[in-house]
Amino acid sequence: MPVMRLLALMLAGALACAAQIRIGIVGTDTSHVIAFTRVLNDPAAKNHIPGARIVAAYKGGSPDVESSRTRVEGFAQELAAKWNVEIVPDIPSLCKKVDAVLLESVDGRTHLAQARQVIAARKPLFIDKPLAATLEDAREIARLAKEAGVPWFSSSSLRWSEIVTTMKAPDATAVTTWGPGPFEEHHYLELGWYAIHPIEMLFALMGTGCEEVTRVGGATLDTITCRWKDGRLGTVHALRPYGPYGAVVFRGKDARMPPAKAASDYVPMLREIVKFFETGKPPVPNEETLEIFAFLDAAQRSKEAGGKPMRLR
Repeated sequence: MPVMRLLALMLAGALACAAQIRIGIVGTDTSHVIAFTRVLNDPAAKNHIPGARIVAAYKGGSPDVESSRTRVEGFAQELAAKWNVEIVPDIPSLCKKVDAVLLESVDGRTHLAQARQVIAARKPLFIDKPLAATLEDAREIARLAKEAGVPWFSSSSLRWSEIVTTMKAPDATAVTTWGPGPFEEHHYLELGWYAIHPIEMLFALMGTGCEEVTRVGGATLDTITCRWKDGRLGTVHALRPYGPYGAVVFRGKDARMPPAKAASDYVPMLREIVKFFETGKPPVPNEETLEIFAFLDAAQRSKEAGGKPMRLR
């Protein structure tokens, strides 16, 4: 190959690398960090998403949450050894090396303190579920980000599943969703730990405007019924310890269900995350995410009141 041609190719490669968004991870205690890194960093990976790359990570971890304590070191080691991701000692060090941040810590109680540091560094931020451990923490994250002009969003990957994308119906009169709903003892908003997925599906199908929530349940199931301001009705079944995802959309006398084997994985959400880091425009409005947390808060208060209806705060 002629020398000038080789140099041109090398320069093009260098410019392409320079144009890539450098992403940092906060929290290596979830399998999401491996799944996301594989799709972004490996050009040969199925469904590879170009334009961004995981380059650094801060381990974090919560010693009193088993699913964090037992996984944080293993995932950090895999990121470093297999994907050449630099492990850094703290969040400020991470922010100096990246253009954007994925806050992946499984423990929602840590998110406000961690997000505060990312926001202070003016880095766009995706916060994995749950956004926070309480409604107050969620609102404080939003306040800090708005004050600093830092774009952020948070979402469940189920928002972009076939269950949702094949069922969108602006004229729906009622929607029922279901999915796993195990609890984690340290999280006050119990449904935020895992039932956030079917709840996010409900909002993706219904939109905002929920005003009242009622929650009843027992050892293996919680049922949350909710009323929208325009009279539409929603229902969520949180199954314990685990169960399948699903939905039914009612339109008058008609009822629609998704395909029998509706696809659901992280890739569509990850595409939205990369697009968000490129544009600064969140695919899910912050106001909708905060309404979902007000929903979680109302559902928790309803349970504590013995199943009485509770209005969103």
